[in-house]
Amino acid sequence: MGCSFSGLNALYDSVNGGGDVWINENRFRILRQLGEGGFAFVYLVKEAPNDSATGGLANKIKDSSHLSDDGSYAMKKVLIQNNEQLELVREEIRVSSLFSHPNLLPLLDHAIISVKPTPETSWSHEAYLLFPVHLDGTLLDNAKTMKAKKEHYSTSDVLQIFRQLCAGLKHMHNLDPPYAHNDVKPGNVLLTHRKGQSPLAILMDFGSARPARRHISSRSEALQLQEWASEHCSAPFRSPELWDCPSHADIDERTDVWSLGCTLYAIMYGVSPFEYALGESGGSLQLAIVNAQVKWPAGHKPSYPDALHQFVSWMLQPQAAMRPRIDDIIIHVDKLIAKFSQ
Repeated sequence: MGCSFSGLNALYDSVNGGGDVWINENRFRILRQLGEGGFAFVYLVKEAPNDSATGGLANKIKDSSHLSDDGSYAMKKVLIQNNEQLELVREEIRVSSLFSHPNLLPLLDHAIISVKPTPETSWSHEAYLLFPVHLDGTLLDNAKTMKAKKEHYSTSDVLQIFRQLCAGLKHMHNLDPPYAHNDVKPGNVLLTHRKGQSPLAILMDFGSARPARRHISSRSEALQLQEWASEHCSAPFRSPELWDCPSHADIDERTDVWSLGCTLYAIMYGVSPFEYALGESGGSLQLAIVNAQVKWPAGHKPSYPDALHQFVSWMLQPQAAMRPRIDDIIIHVDKLIAKFSQ
C-alpha cells in the first residue's frame, strides 16, 4: 500500500469551518478528539454520506468486518516536521499493510499531503491514517480505571486477553521474514468489552515494527541498536538485549516475548514487573530488567495461581535464547485456559 501525496487527498472542508476532512475520495466529519501524543492527534470521525460513484469506504475495504455499523472510525493525524519523520510514517503505513489478523488493528485508508509552513507552524506534511474505532480504550486506560475501583481481571479474563495478543503476534512472527512489533505494552492494546465474554483485545501501533532477525557483529552495530531501541521501545517493557546488546549477537522476535511476559504481568497487576525500580532510591530500571528482578505484589487480591507467575517467569528469561517462541507460548496458554476455565 503506497502513500498518496496529492494535495487533494486529505483536505479540511473550509466551508464547514474545519469540521470535515477528506481522505482520498471519502469525507469524514470530526466529532471529537480522543487523544494526543507528540505530534500525533487521534480523532473520532464519522463517514459523511457519499454521493460519488466510488460508493464510499465500503467499496474500498476488502474485509467488511472492518466497516463500522454507524460510520464511526478513529483518525490519526500526524504533523510531520522533517524527512526523517516522513519516512517513519511511510514505513508505518507500509508495515501496517503487511498484516491481516483479527487481533491486529488494520489500517483502513491513509493519505499524506504537503503543507506550507507558516510562522506559527513548523511542519511540512500532514498524514491522515484511518482505523476502526475502539472506544473502550487501551489496556492501560482500563488498568487505571480498575485500580481506582479496586477491581481486577479474573484468571480466565487474564488468560483470554493474553491469548488474543499471542494470536496477533504469532501472525507477525510467522511472516517471511518474521516481524517484531517492538513495543508490546498495555498502552498499545485496545480493548472492547463484550457482554458475557472476555474483552476483545487488539494490538495496535506498528510504528516500531521491523523485520525481527538481525545479526550484530560489532560494537558500533550494538550501540546503534540500543540507541534505536531507546527511541522506539518503551523502557519498562524493553528486553535486556535491547538495553545492553552484546557486540556479537543474533536478535530475533523473542524481544517481543519479553514484552509479552511484562504485559501478562501488567494485565494482572496494572504495571510492568520492573516499574518498582523507578520508585526506589538508587533504583535502576535497566539493572532490574537485565537481571530479571521481578517483584510479585504481596497480599494482592485476587491472588492469581502460581502457574501464571511461572508462565511470566518463563517468558522473562534474561538470555533471549532461553525464552520460548510464540508457538510454545500459545500451546501453554491454551493448557492454562483449559485448566482454569473448568
